Amino acid sequence: MSYTASEDVTALRGEGGSDESVRKGCDPLVSTQRSRVQQRRAQLNQQINRELSLRTGAENLYRATTNQRVKETVSLELSFVNSNLQLLREELEELDSNMEVYQTDSEKVNVPMIPLGLKETKEIDMSVSLQEFISEHYGEDASLYLTEIKMLMELRQAIRTPSRSDAGIRLLLEYYNQLHFVDQRFFNLHRTLGIHFQWYDSLTGVPSCQRALAFEKGSVLFNIGALYTQLGARQDRSTVPGIHDAIDAFQRAAGAFLYLKENFSHAPSLDMSGPALSMLVRLMVAQVQECVCEKVTLTMKEDDLMSNLQAAQEVARVSDVYSLVMQAMSVPLLKDYVPFSWLSVVQVKTQHFRALAHYYAAVTLCDCSDMISKDENAGVRALTQIHARPPDRLSLQRPEDRLRLGKAHLRNAIICHEEALRLHGVCKALRKLDILQEVLAHAHARSLEKYSYIDQEDDFSETAEAPDIQPHTHQKPDVITPDLSTVRVMDIFHRLGPPSVFSARNRWVRHRLCLVRGEAGLGLTLRGDSPVLVASVLPGGCAAMAGLHEGDYIVAVNGSDCKWAKHAEVVHALKSCSERGLELDVVTPHTHEVERRAAPLSPSRERNTASRMKQGGVGVRGSSSLLNWTWRSGAGAGHSGNFHESESMY
Repeated sequence: MSYTASEDVTALRGEGGSDESVRKGCDPLVSTQRSRVQQRRAQLNQQINRELSLRTGAENLYRATTNQRVKETVSLELSFVNSNLQLLREELEELDSNMEVYQTDSEKVNVPMIPLGLKETKEIDMSVSLQEFISEHYGEDASLYLTEIKMLMELRQAIRTPSRSDAGIRLLLEYYNQLHFVDQRFFNLHRTLGIHFQWYDSLTGVPSCQRALAFEKGSVLFNIGALYTQLGARQDRSTVPGIHDAIDAFQRAAGAFLYLKENFSHAPSLDMSGPALSMLVRLMVAQVQECVCEKVTLTMKEDDLMSNLQAAQEVARVSDVYSLVMQAMSVPLLKDYVPFSWLSVVQVKTQHFRALAHYYAAVTLCDCSDMISKDENAGVRALTQIHARPPDRLSLQRPEDRLRLGKAHLRNAIICHEEALRLHGVCKALRKLDILQEVLAHAHARSLEKYSYIDQEDDFSETAEAPDIQPHTHQKPDVITPDLSTVRVMDIFHRLGPPSVFSARNRWVRHRLCLVRGEAGLGLTLRGDSPVLVASVLPGGCAAMAGLHEGDYIVAVNGSDCKWAKHAEVVHALKSCSERGLELDVVTPHTHEVERRAAPLSPSRERNTASRMKQGGVGVRGSSSLLNWTWRSGAGAGHSGNFHESESMY
């Protein structure tokens, strides 16, 4: 019936007692290309934080002093600090633009995807605050919980460097789920622990610091979404299974960002604000749509009429969704926040896929003319449907008009290709991205070659105007909400007792009393388990004389902890009552204690209560300022005892 720290540690690590679990992050000494980028990002965040502190101090001194010479010195110092900040932010933006390190190592050339770097956080020491809370609120010996505190801190340290794999996702989910128990055990609205959670903005490196646990949970959830973007970007999209994996990763990333947007509010950092998260959701959906398009073009038959028509509409759909991403990035709050390289990539992809839509339409009109002639009605109807409007002064039933329309589509494709190449050349970061330039140059050369093949020098017919392609997709993106139950965790602070009673939001009074069996028995009725509840007390019985009341919970029998004990175990312990009696530890919920203030206490309970108050175990918590960042959906259902068992009288 008693539980020890070693047993709980073994249970948390698994039945085998092995230390190997998902709570290990990457080795920070392993110098991979991605880890070097992430380490440099962390260093830049700390340097930006230091420069911001210097600037704040200099600005305060400038406003406070009246000495003109001091003002001139401070003004000069401020110019140096602002210059350093600008250089650091430019270097951080260059790191955010470094998409190549997250891409696949496949020899097949694919259009690079946009991944998101992880939010960085500082290491924090929670041991003192947690020990103080355990001593004051729970009335326990905090030194007995050093193992649990160490496990929690090690878990937090591990999530700072998650591996870029499913194990990294499970690690973040494990910590996120563990925070649910930490929230129940240690956080309430009337007292703060004094723990400050500091996280850096993913794109700018600006630090944000709050005492709200919701900020910690939201930042972890953000990193889950960011890690999924990196998993999606690294997939080999030259194969259908690789495309499916990329689609799944980007859909899960979109789900994580959408869940964060819908369930958390008042974000202190811009990367977790509503507009930024909406933009990230749209970006992930666009990348899913791009993967769907790649699957279509990978499996299509080049000389097939319907395959080319489908490909034209798929790539037109990709161009449309990227234009929506560009609008989301251009809102006033994000216009100067989103990295220029991101905006350039989105603009390039908008033009690139628009060009491909015209190219596939041209291939259909120029190379599949015989197939259209075989079934003219169906072919003409399909050609009409893919255009946003009917072509002017052209009949799709005439082969020469179809050829003229195909040439018009190719001219539009070449114009869009050239615009994509121009936008690519404007951005310094994209000029270093050889993969993207190779893809754009190849597509441009292919369209030029096709146009030169069908162009005739003696063709003096009027130039046709090609309408836009009607976008359509056969597979719409599905935003996958994070399934937090995939990683089941055990409450690290399990030994504190069932959270239904022993939580930070509940208050209680603990008593120790001696229960002696009389001729008529103990005179009490028990119900439920974990912990066992005193359902009723016989007036004038042994339990009433000892100081037991209805609504009390039995937490220890003869010094043996029974917070998690089953009903039968507590009954067995009570039946072993000898002539000397039993020593019971019981807790009275605060609501019941208030109701009894008017009633006189038994002598034994009065002595125990007075002793308990001297030890600081009872008292009203001091008020604290409201937390700025909140979780809308609440903490979820807590543990509840089992009250469906039949009552037993003893």
